[in-house]
Amino acid sequence: RGTNMAALITAAKEGRLSADVRVVVSNRADAPGLERAAALGVPTQVISHRDFPSREAFDSALADCLEAHGVELVALAGFMRVLTPNFLARFPSRIVNIHPSLLPNFPGLNPHRRVLEHGVKVTGCTVHLVVEDPDAGPVLAQEAVEVRPDDTEETLAARVLAVENRLYPEALEAFIRSRFFARGDSRC
Repeated sequence: RGTNMAALITAAKEGRLSADVRVVVSNRADAPGLERAAALGVPTQVISHRDFPSREAFDSALADCLEAHGVELVALAGFMRVLTPNFLARFPSRIVNIHPSLLPNFPGLNPHRRVLEHGVKVTGCTVHLVVEDPDAGPVLAQEAVEVRPDDTEETLAARVLAVENRLYPEALEAFIRSRFFARGDSRC
């Protein structure tokens, strides 16, 4: 979809996010976000993990690409790969992700399905720093979304996504302005 990435780019262009989005990188050439980014005037690049012999080699090429574009802060949006410790070390405490649940509940894949299976009444989304353990980093922001009795995975996902699209730029802006990221101009 690419809607969270597009929300970040739009917020930066409108001055609601103090960031210069330098590049959008995907490991999938068919990622819809690439077209969205290009339409919004942001350079794109595809680095397929299939072209590398190991996760470490892929992550090294990914980090090299980001550094070549002058990226200081990495904002993940729909990137479905676990980053290696070497990648994390190249952007220490400067990688942010959004997850469609109220972490630490329902980390990983298919959170909406699991929310419905467990009869949870409230879910939401979480913006967090990325650490070695997936979906386990320090929480930067969360927002709750009520689970309705008639919700399906699709209806719940759509409502959570609408909140994600608003919360991610707000949380990233707060992070950039906070004591956690005091490096001057932010380049994503």
